[in-house]
Amino acid sequence: MLQIQRMGSEEEFFDAVTGLESEDSSGEFSEAGSADFIFTDREVVRSETGVMNSTEFQENGIKRHRTTLPAPMFSRSNFSVWSFLKKCIGMELSKITMPIVFNEPLSFLQRITEYMEHTYLIHKACLLPDSVERMQVIAAFAVSAVASQWERTGKPFNPLLGETFELIRDDLGFKFVAEQVSHHPPVSAFYAEGLNKDFIFQGSIYPKLKFWGKSVEAEPRGTITLELLRSNEAYTWTNPTCCVHNVILGKLWIEQYGIVEITNHSTGEKCLLNFKKCGLFGKELHRVEGYILDKNKKKLCVIYGKWTECLWCIDPNTYETYKKKGGDSKAAKQIEEQIGSESDEADDMPEVQETVQVIPGSKLLWRIPSRPSHSAKMYNFTNFAVSLNELDKELEAILAPTDCRFRPDIRAMENGDMDLASKEKERLEEKQRAARKERAQTAEEWNTRWFQQKTHSYTGTLEWTYSGGYFDRNFTDCPDIY
Repeated sequence: MLQIQRMGSEEEFFDAVTGLESEDSSGEFSEAGSADFIFTDREVVRSETGVMNSTEFQENGIKRHRTTLPAPMFSRSNFSVWSFLKKCIGMELSKITMPIVFNEPLSFLQRITEYMEHTYLIHKACLLPDSVERMQVIAAFAVSAVASQWERTGKPFNPLLGETFELIRDDLGFKFVAEQVSHHPPVSAFYAEGLNKDFIFQGSIYPKLKFWGKSVEAEPRGTITLELLRSNEAYTWTNPTCCVHNVILGKLWIEQYGIVEITNHSTGEKCLLNFKKCGLFGKELHRVEGYILDKNKKKLCVIYGKWTECLWCIDPNTYETYKKKGGDSKAAKQIEEQIGSESDEADDMPEVQETVQVIPGSKLLWRIPSRPSHSAKMYNFTNFAVSLNELDKELEAILAPTDCRFRPDIRAMENGDMDLASKEKERLEEKQRAARKERAQTAEEWNTRWFQQKTHSYTGTLEWTYSGGYFDRNFTDCPDIY
């Protein structure tokens, strides 16, 4: 039987809860035909432990990655969220350990790695000669980085203090490492670089959770920094707010909203992207709209689209002319939904309106790839997400012992053994609490291994920065956290 446990103190909350963390083109930017790196799929055969017995390669020497999980997603239909939450009335949500049925079989460190799914956009930006064109593609990358969250209503496992995750993708041209650097509050730091030394991408994430009764909102905190080394440029931004609706009643659905400001610290140019709330009738659901401005705040370009579909750019004058002619009114006239007035009704997701209306003369910056046909049976994972927890003998031999691929609770859940996953999750959390208690008794401070807090070179804020050395693979003094 799955076990549900209440926590007795605020500190214990951080053992269990972190942020939840979604062809009328005149331009040359398109996903098909533009990426130099190719993502490939395959079916894999796994042993009972979940570890592949061998590594399979394509003819060009690039490693193939799995296209399915070892076991399909379990059914949540027999679990009542309300039957659990009603026991918590009058208690602080932060003192409740959430049941494993809320999870998906990935660590939050692996979820962060999904920022890298569309790395081809960074490689493209590195080759562009014009700073405005580079900003257009970086804006597309910032939007694409959250696109995988669409329909991902499962909560990733909270990383244990000292937990790590690494990923090297020769086909996508990057290597990545992340570390859980703080437990109270929970902070995840990450670092990635291009294999051909064309970019550095790093940051730290520590979302602030808010529970609104019907929904859970994760407000992102922490600066994301992208450096393009060939053009000697640095861009910074923060992610939009993510909200999961109907956590008590109805079908779960996700929206992202807020202003994302991308700053080019070399040229002074900025891109302001408005991730719009769905609105009263759902007209704005998933929509993104914004401008690229020069250092004098002159509008250079309009960017529009949906974070769940695609992103386009166009000249500001053409865009304004189109809007004045009522080019966007057709969709508005089609909306005739009625709003329920009962306060205890589910916060139903508005019906998705027609896809993005492309303004003539627009240039396509990014389009989301299709998910696997069986994605709904795999926690709505993308192809990229499906591959994140795979583990073969060759990889097992070189990974740090703190890598979350070794977490027994995530591995058990991935393999479909929910009872074992629940027991292992509880064991790991108890082990972490005992280790923290022992450090407190001996006045021992926790030392991060791969990241250090430093003043950010461009924002002046204190941020977690990669200190180097991980890929030297000296893991002799890594902590025993599993």
